[in-house]
Amino acid sequence: MNEAARSRDADLVLLRIRLVHTFFWVVFAAAILAIPIALAADNLSAALWLSGLVWIECLILFVNRMRCPLTSVAERYADERAVGFDIFLPPWLARNNKLIFGTLFAAVELAVLIRLVA
Repeated sequence: MNEAARSRDADLVLLRIRLVHTFFWVVFAAAILAIPIALAADNLSAALWLSGLVWIECLILFVNRMRCPLTSVAERYADERAVGFDIFLPPWLARNNKLIFGTLFAAVELAVLIRLVA
């Protein structure tokens, strides 16, 4: 296989990784945003299920030293290492993703805890 074909193959694999990574990001971001909606609808069960889903993501990130495992896979297929090279997000969001959604998740988890205790 020549160099151009290898490069095209790597580009295709990276595209697939970026699509999968973006899909999972959307699922988890939507889950975080849906928790307060579930609480507002008085659906504590849904809020707890969504919280559990996000906690699984948190565990995966923790085990991988706060990096998505897909980032490590993407690095094998890309020379670029700019923020967000492995996901379809604006660079500012990719750079601040954990801060933004971590803060939101902490806030909604506090609301879930208050609802559980009440």
